[in-house]
Amino acid sequence: MAKVKYYYDENTLSYRKIAVKKSDKYRKVIFSFLGVVLIAFFGFIGFSQILMSPSERAQKRELENLKFHYELIEKRLEESSSILSQLQERDNNIYRSYFEANPIPEEQRKAGFGGVNRYKNLEGFDNSDLITKLTKEVDILSKQMVVQSKSLDEIVELAKEKKKMLAAIPAILPVKRGDFYVASGYKMRMHPILKINKFHKGMDFTAPKGTPVYASGDGKIHRAQRSSTFGNVIYIDHGYGYKTIYAHLSKMVVKRRQEVKRGDLIGYVGNTGLSVAPHLHYEVHKNDRAVNPINFYYGDLSLDEFANLQKTSEESQSYD
Repeated sequence: MAKVKYYYDENTLSYRKIAVKKSDKYRKVIFSFLGVVLIAFFGFIGFSQILMSPSERAQKRELENLKFHYELIEKRLEESSSILSQLQERDNNIYRSYFEANPIPEEQRKAGFGGVNRYKNLEGFDNSDLITKLTKEVDILSKQMVVQSKSLDEIVELAKEKKKMLAAIPAILPVKRGDFYVASGYKMRMHPILKINKFHKGMDFTAPKGTPVYASGDGKIHRAQRSSTFGNVIYIDHGYGYKTIYAHLSKMVVKRRQEVKRGDLIGYVGNTGLSVAPHLHYEVHKNDRAVNPINFYYGDLSLDEFANLQKTSEESQSYD
């Protein structure tokens, strides 16, 4: 039986019953029920922790530790993949472009692993999906790194070859500036001796007999001989399709098969062969075709000097 509660009324000088509202009764019941549920829930958790054996608690800690390390590895893989992607982009768009090498196709860089199921041995475990996913990511990243490593090895070899090629291209004047007076150019003209219109395949540098003549690029002496037309003449094979000819020399100081560097002395200006005055006849050939030598003096001339040489070569008469 519920207790009846009273209060003292000072106005009537008597005790009166305390009336309990129904809403208060319901609220009290609800709060009591919730209290019991919460006590039971936290009691169950505490009880379950108490019931766990030491090995189960250790296993739980191990799983939490493995989850933490898995997330850490995932993050590092994402960072490594991002760095590799930047390197791949520079490789295709800068390095390989500079050395005129074809870019590596995206399909080749990003290719996965086909064929048999190489991850079958990872199936059947509680966390097989996570382990398989992580292993695949590591394998793909490893393959991309191998492809990139081979590409960089190729770039190194291309750089070495590019350096050799740049040194081989005939890029300087065969006679030093100030040692020659006028240079006649690559053009159609009247031959001064044969008196016929004939294309002049090189440039003539008029200079005193005995003026030094230099190799315009690295290469090997292909021929150093006497010719009825060119007189004493030297042919240098520079490789990469480039050859140069130095004609009408008074003296040659190199021999066949001798290797020379750009700027090496190879002979002296003369007046041998079909020549009307001491000068050097100089030709540049690319893939067995004569080209205008004036386009190959970028290692020696400023823009003003180039413009002046071009003007005089067009106006002057050849000497052979």
